[in-house]
Amino acid sequence: MKPVLALVGRPNVGKSTLFNRLTKSRDAIVADFAGLTRDRHYGNGKQGRQEFIVIDTGGFEPDASSGIYKEMAKQTQQAVAEADVVIFVVDARGGLSAQDHDIAKYLRKIGKPCLLVANKAEGMLEGIQLTEFYELGLGEVIAISAAHGQGTRGLVELAFELLNLPDEPEETEEDPTVIKLAVAGRPNVGKSTLINTWLGEERLVAFDMPGTTRDAISVPFERQGQKFELIDTAGLRRKGKVFEAIEKFSVVKTLQAIESANVVLLLLDAEQGVTDQDAHIAGYALESGRAMVLAINKWDAVDEYQRQLVQRSIENRLPFLSFANMHFISAKKRQGLGPVWASIVQAHKSAMCKMSTPILTRLLLEAVQFQSPQRGGMFRPKLRYAHQGGMNPPVIVVHGNSLEHVTDTYKRFLEGRFRKAFSLAGTPLRIEMKTSSNPYADKESS
Repeated sequence: MKPVLALVGRPNVGKSTLFNRLTKSRDAIVADFAGLTRDRHYGNGKQGRQEFIVIDTGGFEPDASSGIYKEMAKQTQQAVAEADVVIFVVDARGGLSAQDHDIAKYLRKIGKPCLLVANKAEGMLEGIQLTEFYELGLGEVIAISAAHGQGTRGLVELAFELLNLPDEPEETEEDPTVIKLAVAGRPNVGKSTLINTWLGEERLVAFDMPGTTRDAISVPFERQGQKFELIDTAGLRRKGKVFEAIEKFSVVKTLQAIESANVVLLLLDAEQGVTDQDAHIAGYALESGRAMVLAINKWDAVDEYQRQLVQRSIENRLPFLSFANMHFISAKKRQGLGPVWASIVQAHKSAMCKMSTPILTRLLLEAVQFQSPQRGGMFRPKLRYAHQGGMNPPVIVVHGNSLEHVTDTYKRFLEGRFRKAFSLAGTPLRIEMKTSSNPYADKESS
């Protein structure tokens, strides 16, 4: 499981700047998909070979009792409860405030591993201006500058040290025949009902075992000879002092389950249509490159007019999931569940598809012959050959000249041709363009 770091602090201390600095590895990927909605509060970071999840919280006022500040405090408390390490950010230039004392008091009471970070400390003499922050009683003060990237790498290393993580992440041998399946969706969308229907009531004891929000509950089972491992994303929580204010639905738990899965079954509610939360979960699954199947639950409970509204909202809000098979089901009445299994197996098969270089190159040249890419400036892109660059999701790398001028429209055209040829359904397909360097460029300049 990826460790979770939560950034907390009062407003305007630079939490979002630090968040952007820590999650830089995923920024570029987000822009590659049209219509993709992504919750900016959750992101992936990577240092060395160790990946981690970062939560960016709003300005925190632990004692807020009304309005938007109360809601922000509730979300921050949830983030703190889900985190492995809390990074408490203060403003080195603005100095200590009463609000900082309130937050420190809350964090001491919680007892989670915590790092006290003084941001905006560029050009300051360490130790002299930072001494007042020792009043907070949270140990050593770490001086950083998120905007300039100073000290952020050491900060992550300190967080890892608190967790006693191994130097090298363990690479476990996985059985390629087992399909890891995550059922993701909002609270009350029917995940538990669907899981109960699949597993039978007696298996549900596994879901009631006490544990923190980070307990990964995976249930192995078999259907028609195919082995599955169901990763629970129900977000069940431990009843205790720390967790009582925490919602049953855990975003971090869902994100971790998506990362661990081969296929994500996104469950939507026919009575409510597509919400922002659904779009965020779908966006994260797509960003993670997971194969996906869409299932709209409670289909039996809505009339024809509502059904049309739901289908329209899926087309408008989730256009980037056009590759995923869609099913209309009722988990309660066990209707429409058979075809869902077929789609899950097909999505996994597509995600693990092997594509040979000669066939890919032939398809590429046929596509160019059918429709040439648009000219960009003085040059028309020349697409020469293609090969497979990865699986789960499948990646096709196209080589040639002036490929930076290939438009997104043309990439989608190529994607359609490749999908049809290899019968890919339920998996994202990534196409990367690699331009060959001009061997005469240096000679021309000299």
